[in-house]
Amino acid sequence: MNLSKSTESKLPRIVLVDDHPAVLRQTTQLLSTQFEITALSDGRNLVKVALNGQIELVVLDITLPELSGIELAVRLKAAGFPGKIVFLTVHADPDYAREAFDVGASGYVVKPRLASDLIPALREALAGKIFISPCPELKELSN
Repeated sequence: MNLSKSTESKLPRIVLVDDHPAVLRQTTQLLSTQFEITALSDGRNLVKVALNGQIELVVLDITLPELSGIELAVRLKAAGFPGKIVFLTVHADPDYAREAFDVGASGYVVKPRLASDLIPALREALAGKIFISPCPELKELSN
């Protein structure tokens, strides 16, 4: 979406994968000044885009048509994707979060906290750290 900026500004490159157009729009708007963004409505081309586009971060929804975000993360890692993966999901559930981290996630952000948590989660991931949205349902994972 911001392809012209990449060569001039050296913004970190990110791929967003979510099947809800409104979420893609809101997330793109939130991140557009700090990241170069490619938005995908499903994960069919994710591995190709992530590996060929020198992508540093992938933001994945868990519940997607065809392949889940968890399955896509497994495929990315198996294909040798060197970047970081952050999940952006409605699932404020420790079991989903554990599964996300088991497949290599660096962050887990719940959608109600998108505006406050996603940029810090991406910054932490780029710094090699882990981020979990601070919400009561996920508190046991933050210890």
